[in-house]
Amino acid sequence: MNEEMVNQMVAAAERLAAASESLDRVLSKLDAQQEMLNAKVDRIVAAVEESIAQTERQKLEAAGESRAAADLAASELSQRVAELEKSNADLKAQAARMARKTLSPVVAALIAKNEIEGEKIDPAVLNRTLAALSVEQRVAVKTELARAGMIE
Repeated sequence: MNEEMVNQMVAAAERLAAASESLDRVLSKLDAQQEMLNAKVDRIVAAVEESIAQTERQKLEAAGESRAAADLAASELSQRVAELEKSNADLKAQAARMARKTLSPVVAALIAKNEIEGEKIDPAVLNRTLAALSVEQRVAVKTELARAGMIE
């Protein structure tokens, strides 16, 4: 290999490393947002459960129902709690399915080196970034980016 090829490979490796760092930052932000959404879902579920329990207590007090009716209301409340817990589990499972899609370190480094950020990448910027790579390498990088949802 001549010196020019070595320099090009070193430059490409540096661009890939920077792209990787940039993607790590973006993925960290996405993880933080996901945690915030999970916390909001938990708070909503807790508020709904509390509201239902309070409404049922008020109904029992206002109607002056007997102990049997109170037991029935308690069983209804426990059923409702079970339904809400199932709903909460479903939401958490859905959030887990929507977890981040990662790129290989090489692709991440390439993107960071060229200071590309955001959820979607402009095709013109991507083509300029990948110009130094072979056709096979470009196809591999674009395939990974498409899999991660960063390009269409």
